[in-house]
Amino acid sequence: MRDVLDFHLDDLVPADADSEYVEQRLWSGDLTVLAEHHTTANGYVVAHDGSVTWGVPGRPQVSAIKIARDPSLNTFTLETSYHATVSFAQSWLIEHGCPPGRIARVGDGFMKPADNLTVRVEQQIRESGSRYEVLDTQTWDFDPCETWTLTRDSHTDQAPIRVFLEEGDREAHTYTMREGAFADEVTARRWLDDRSTPLPCPPEYRVEATGLRTRAALARSPGASAIPKAGLDTRALQAPSAGAAPRPDSGRSM
Repeated sequence: MRDVLDFHLDDLVPADADSEYVEQRLWSGDLTVLAEHHTTANGYVVAHDGSVTWGVPGRPQVSAIKIARDPSLNTFTLETSYHATVSFAQSWLIEHGCPPGRIARVGDGFMKPADNLTVRVEQQIRESGSRYEVLDTQTWDFDPCETWTLTRDSHTDQAPIRVFLEEGDREAHTYTMREGAFADEVTARRWLDDRSTPLPCPPEYRVEATGLRTRAALARSPGASAIPKAGLDTRALQAPSAGAAPRPDSGRSM
């Protein structure tokens, strides 16, 4: 992890007005690098933008930045997209050409996933491509804080509105990411406002959990052959109804 962002632009100049605007907008003093990958031609950066904390409350604070360099013309282009969580920023960069394995690892100084389900959900987001249409996000600055992303899942007709809720534990220096499923956006927003019930599990989680229980029962049966351990911890399928979650700057950077 590096605290100072270097676009590796050397003596290159912006190729267009949009790139010049992005370069002027992204001041390195505001940015903390969370993950990055560079080649001679391209650069991919996930960074927390501290300047967002001084703007409209609740705005996403994680910036995904793509740099394309053309040494033959001495120019560069810059693109950026803001997200509520690191995994969605990583997904955007992967969609824009970054090798998945090169941007997946976040620096050692940040919060770590608390459990296997968090790792699984974040991987699902990173590899989602255009699967999720982001409808809204919210990021809080102070404890208790949390970050959520409201999406529409194009891969399912059953409970297609998905809420990805990130919650953190400052003392343990860990965080969790959970996915909730809703029939429509109104119901999802009502849950986000109320929090009187647990975050509803996606239907496919319940199907998979049933399959794992069946496999476990077969494994305990007399004469059953060895069955590989499954990667999903069914105890973690049900998310809590509410709680504190880290916003990318105050949670993972501590």
